[in-house]
Amino acid sequence: MLGKLAWRNIWRNKLRSLVVVISIGLGIWVLLFLLSFNQGMITNYIEDGINTQTSHLQIHNPKFKDDKELKYFIENPETISETLASDPTIDKFSTRILSSGMVATSKTGHGVNIMGIDVDAEKQITNLSKKLTAGDYFPEGKKNAILIGGKVAEKLGVKIKSKVVLTFQDVNQEITTAAFRVLGIYETNNAKFDETNVFVRKTDLARLTNLPETTVHEYAVLVKDIEAVESTTAKIQAAAPNQLVESYATLSPDLALFESQSQLSLYIMTTIFMLALVFGIINTMLMAVLERMKELGMLMAIGMNKTKIFFMIVLETLMLALIGGPIGILLAWITVGLTSENGIDLSAWGDGMKEFGIATTIHPALNLGSYLTVGFAIMLTAVLASIYPARKAVKLKPVDALRSI
Repeated sequence: MLGKLAWRNIWRNKLRSLVVVISIGLGIWVLLFLLSFNQGMITNYIEDGINTQTSHLQIHNPKFKDDKELKYFIENPETISETLASDPTIDKFSTRILSSGMVATSKTGHGVNIMGIDVDAEKQITNLSKKLTAGDYFPEGKKNAILIGGKVAEKLGVKIKSKVVLTFQDVNQEITTAAFRVLGIYETNNAKFDETNVFVRKTDLARLTNLPETTVHEYAVLVKDIEAVESTTAKIQAAAPNQLVESYATLSPDLALFESQSQLSLYIMTTIFMLALVFGIINTMLMAVLERMKELGMLMAIGMNKTKIFFMIVLETLMLALIGGPIGILLAWITVGLTSENGIDLSAWGDGMKEFGIATTIHPALNLGSYLTVGFAIMLTAVLASIYPARKAVKLKPVDALRSI
């Protein structure tokens, strides 16, 4: 009976009720889409960081992390390779030789990290081969091939098949120079990464640094399930106690920060929106109560107690939220579905975004938990917003209310 009465009450002033319902629906639609956009940006950033820079986890000689010297390579890499290959949680891994030096032409030079990679394995670990804007990914039979970033190529004034000179130290700390041919130019979503890293074959770098071809300075590892990264890291660390095993969250704290921001952003944006919604609902329901003072006084005069009056006002507010909320959630679900596949193109701001390592195409995404969180927040907001108008109604004195105009 109370529910039927509340339902009839909200449609006695259809225009006002529709305005409230539409406001709630549009507000939730905008909120959920902004959350999905934010989530898509964070997800893209983390995936790009993993696929381009850190992988899920890396293994180093503990001393190499501090000094970056060639002599601090991983001992017994065969044992570690066997451990990784036999672990069912690990998907793929690759080995690298790392050095630092300078890439130069007759015009200028530029300091870089030199990464000697296992070409075939690296293709499975990173997206480097898919980021080429010119040239090929280490064509067969080409000795001393090098891949450089687009900004480095621009700074050096080189193009495909141009010759550059790498200068670095060998394992005996002797200065070594070698000519390399630019056979590929790449461009990722991270401008700083492109400016600081060049890629050569592991065999070429091992030969020039007087290291055995089996030398490994770094293992890059991908796991099958990202949720298992930390447990896999701990397991490998236990199997190789003399090495340093680190997950992407440790290797790149900004990735972990962005990941933690996802849930925080959900709560902050939801709270701000709900605070605005609270005041809107309070204003509407208070107006409805004041307009119906005589009616409420009559109900109390014929025997309806204050508790029922209170819950009637609360039910009216909840019904408005139960109509507007699902409409907003449905609109958001449709919008996210339509934009998630092809993404939203932000290439007009591409240069600025790449400075922060953010992709120029954002694919909005939102998990079920976010929809449920917002749905729960709507109901909670409606209840909280109804308390003041409901208390205002129950404080009315029947005699005074009946005499009101």
